[in-house]
Amino acid sequence: MNIYFVCTGNTCRSPMAEAILKSRSLPNVNVKSAGIYALEGGEMSENAREVLMQENIPHQHVSKQINEQDVQWANLILTMTSAHKDMILRTFEEAKGKTYTLKEYVTPYSSQDVFDPFGGDLTTYKQTYQELKRLIEQFEAQYKEG
Repeated sequence: MNIYFVCTGNTCRSPMAEAILKSRSLPNVNVKSAGIYALEGGEMSENAREVLMQENIPHQHVSKQINEQDVQWANLILTMTSAHKDMILRTFEEAKGKTYTLKEYVTPYSSQDVFDPFGGDLTTYKQTYQELKRLIEQFEAQYKEG
């Protein structure tokens, strides 16, 4: 299964989600991330990197803008907000039927958006990390159930 996480700039939420899921080493799961408005070749935010280091989660990241090739590659596109989801569905015909917010996919009756820590302090990033970790643990449980 090819999973594509998408956020705004591909510097905070989607690269953290990508790193967390990759660290789970699920069989037959490939993971990428991108941003709707990402600057190609940028770095992960300093606080996102710091949180992943503190949690001993390996990560290597260069920001990428969402593109048609990766949308086609993905079996599942998981966005951080409903606005990201709507933008993808308006832009990429092939995304229909496989694009959800991360929260919608794993907890269908919750609010749809993962909090954006951009510009926040380390504590803010840790809170977003904890939210992503919980959601990815739920995703992992669903994946293993088949």
